[in-house]
Amino acid sequence: MRILFFSHYFPPEVNAPANRTFEHCRRWAAAGHDVTVVTCVPNCPDGVAYEGYRSRFRQQEEMVDGIRVVRVWTFLARNAKSNRRIANYVSYLVSAVWTALWLKKPDIVVATSPQFFCGWAGVWAARLKRVPFVLEIRDIWPESIAAVGAMRKGKRIRFLKWLERRMYRAASHIVAVGTGYRDQITPKVPEMREQISVIPNGVDGECYRPQHADQDFLDQHGLTDKFVCSYIGTIGMAHGLDVVVRAASRLRQDNRKDIAFLIVGDGATRSALEQQVTEAGVEDYVVFTGRLAKEKIPNVLASSDCCLIHLRATKLFATVIPSKIFETMAMQRPIVMGVRGPAQEIVMEAGGGIPMAPESDAELAQIVTRLADDRDSAVELGREARKYVLEHYNRNDLATAYLELLHRVAKLASDKSSVGVPPDPNKVSRHVIWRRKRKSAERQV
Repeated sequence: MRILFFSHYFPPEVNAPANRTFEHCRRWAAAGHDVTVVTCVPNCPDGVAYEGYRSRFRQQEEMVDGIRVVRVWTFLARNAKSNRRIANYVSYLVSAVWTALWLKKPDIVVATSPQFFCGWAGVWAARLKRVPFVLEIRDIWPESIAAVGAMRKGKRIRFLKWLERRMYRAASHIVAVGTGYRDQITPKVPEMREQISVIPNGVDGECYRPQHADQDFLDQHGLTDKFVCSYIGTIGMAHGLDVVVRAASRLRQDNRKDIAFLIVGDGATRSALEQQVTEAGVEDYVVFTGRLAKEKIPNVLASSDCCLIHLRATKLFATVIPSKIFETMAMQRPIVMGVRGPAQEIVMEAGGGIPMAPESDAELAQIVTRLADDRDSAVELGREARKYVLEHYNRNDLATAYLELLHRVAKLASDKSSVGVPPDPNKVSRHVIWRRKRKSAERQV
């Protein structure tokens, strides 16, 4: 098949949508399919093009592991609440659809959220190319915007909800990354119940496998001989990481100098969080590394004793399954699970972690203290986590299932278009008459 994939994010960006898109597409390309990804110049989260890239009107192309990557111009903006960010989203929509006009006709179009306008790029590209469209939902817009306070409820939110339903109905099929998302979507478009599938995130067990801690890394960040609880990922409004600062203050009160939090990543609230750490006087308990390259993440996980996965305590976020849980489990690290719903159920079923109430600093401090005092228990939780995730969330199996779904959707569309329509006798007669007149004229000449 020829697959055209729209994603606002793609490596070398290291966030979840970039990783999921890359991991699936490289497997499809390796299986012999022609895969093109239309994306932006890498710039997340700072809104500054990465070294070696430049956002320009002339599109840039490169081959990445067999994938043709087309990078289009966008208005670059920091990943934060602002009108500039909206301009970034809309400019991608326009540039991506324009670029699609000049690409070869695909057999199928796929677009992934977030963000919202990337889905609409897929809608319009599929319509212009007259091919089926698969919409992948990784985030429920616009509810998630309102949940973190990035936009107030009102006319704009109501308009976006209307666009959301139109986008769902424009899809030939919807792929949700979790059952929670599917359950959120179905009431909005009940007529599409049979056209919604769940293909969760997963992990490559060869890329993420247990290894020894990196002593140089621990020394560099002042974490030698400490029990390290790491948070790895975006530092944004949805993640509520001020809970770490409050938990660190409790550890300082208890004089637990043997425990530290490591925060790896970047995002809209990083600067504010660093300021909170300074004001609370817990610099020795909370360490920031900034954004690290994707290939360094397994090393960080191996150097952690446990990992925190956390989202704010909102009803919507109880439907989310953060992709990092699978990588953490594959690295044999126990999880402090600060997300309710299906994500917590996965970790508990695996026996790979300990649940905490989102935003509860008291529980967070209590759990890391317990694990630090019983390290054998932490090791056993990690073993169970890896065993479970490789059995149930293997990336190769999930990519194959996704590809089979794309084949089915494309074949169904092809079968429908090949159904013959009885000819109109009058039109046939007029056509025959026209051909006879033309031949007569040619003979006279």
